[in-house]
Amino acid sequence: MKDLISWEDFSKIDMRVGTVVKVDDFPEARNPSYKLEVNFGGEIGIRKTSAQITKKYGKEDLLGLQVTAVVNFPKKQIANFMSECLILGAVEGEDVILLQPTNIVANGLKIS
Repeated sequence: MKDLISWEDFSKIDMRVGTVVKVDDFPEARNPSYKLEVNFGGEIGIRKTSAQITKKYGKEDLLGLQVTAVVNFPKKQIANFMSECLILGAVEGEDVILLQPTNIVANGLKIS
């Protein structure tokens, strides 16, 4: 278990629901990955990210899928690509299962 954080620390994390609108292969990545574009609605818009989820998800499975992501991290360069958010998932070894709402919700809805 990691160190405890305060409620103030947690309140700094901006997690939102968004819909995957584009999926591309990412052959330049060190590990098998996709490049994703996720629509977080009018306030945030579309953000790009990469995800090492090729073992459990095909590109066609991801299009239109709602996911949960942290949207207030600084941009991070991964190979030749700038990641603008972090999609959340449950990780077991190399397997990642994406966290997603059980019902369709508005893009950009905050997670708390």
